[in-house]
Amino acid sequence: MTADQLKALIAAHLPCEHLEVDGDGRHWYAVVVSTEFEGKRAIARHQRVYATLGDKVKTDEVHALSIKAFTPAEWAAQPR
Repeated sequence: MTADQLKALIAAHLPCEHLEVDGDGRHWYAVVVSTEFEGKRAIARHQRVYATLGDKVKTDEVHALSIKAFTPAEWAAQPR
């Protein structure tokens, strides 16, 4: 799996205002900004992102995914 493929998979199942994906083919890092995270705790946000992957984790196509999940307001407040 490539970063572009993983990004497309997440974006196809979760409306994202911003989405970054980086990694080495097995260990991935994602920054996901979505209005769907409004009112949700971190664990629920991560579960929502993992749900977009379907069986990709079970089949080891995605070995590990580190997620930073923000609402649009939280993302706007992040220093850059």
